[in-house]
Amino acid sequence: MNKITQLFNIKYPIIQGGMIWNSGYKLASAVSNAGGLGLIGAGSMYPEVLREHIQKCKKATDKPFGVNIPMLYPNIEEIMNIVVDEGVKIVFTSAGNPKTWTSFLKERGITVVHVVSSSVFALKAQDAGVDAVVAEGFEAGGHNGREETTTLTLIPMVKEKIQIPLIAAGGIATGRGMLAAMVLGADGVQVGSRFAASFESSAHNNFKDTIVNTIEGGTQLTLKELAPVRLVKNKFYHDVQDLYQKCPSKEELVHLLGRARAKKGMFEGDLDEGELEIGQVAGLIHEILPVEEIIRQMIAEFEVASKEKTTFEF
Repeated sequence: MNKITQLFNIKYPIIQGGMIWNSGYKLASAVSNAGGLGLIGAGSMYPEVLREHIQKCKKATDKPFGVNIPMLYPNIEEIMNIVVDEGVKIVFTSAGNPKTWTSFLKERGITVVHVVSSSVFALKAQDAGVDAVVAEGFEAGGHNGREETTTLTLIPMVKEKIQIPLIAAGGIATGRGMLAAMVLGADGVQVGSRFAASFESSAHNNFKDTIVNTIEGGTQLTLKELAPVRLVKNKFYHDVQDLYQKCPSKEELVHLLGRARAKKGMFEGDLDEGELEIGQVAGLIHEILPVEEIIRQMIAEFEVASKEKTTFEF
């Protein structure tokens, strides 16, 4: 049996990324109902909003689902207590030291997965006692590793170092991408951008249309002085690049970024002044689809590609 399907008690080793402003209970429950593992993205939710989404998700699916929690969250203690109170069984942590909360969660019977961008951090996560890691390559949308290591090289390097199950993320939106990641050593995949462009995503339709229309080279990693983030090249992105021409201080970058840029772009649909976070794989996403169809297509393509792989000759 596959290590990831066994760990989470799911049908397919496909995890939906807990993306801010995209991953409400509708998306998470739809992914879980279709055989994957849905994640509610706590990073864009006030504590009581998260509680509401967890409660609605429990009503919308009888399948396993989890919560993604960035540990830089200002109300982190309150968030962790809500997760425990509501009986959430799976938590993905990111953006912080896994030692801080892993034992707290595991002592309460929760399966813990940590998101990393290097084999060094993967080892630290394993030492902290997590049940699995997500190794996310430079191709991914949103906040990213400073090392700029691509998924193609990251997955085998992490696989070489750890003994716990490995989930690949970054640049995976198709069945062929899923197969490639698993050939490199991953036990499963985490998919973000493809699910952002689904009917069930909580993102604004303007943002979903932007994903579909983003072409190869249409995104770039920037703002490394603050927290590296991959953005669509819209007006705000170009404003950032114009400021870089003046050798800005960190304070000037913070001032330009301001507050709630990601909400303005992805949730409210302001395509000029908003921060539009999406992965390089957007160039392979050509239509907005229901979650069930996305997973069906991925699995069908994975199975066809798996058979093709065995016929290679040299």
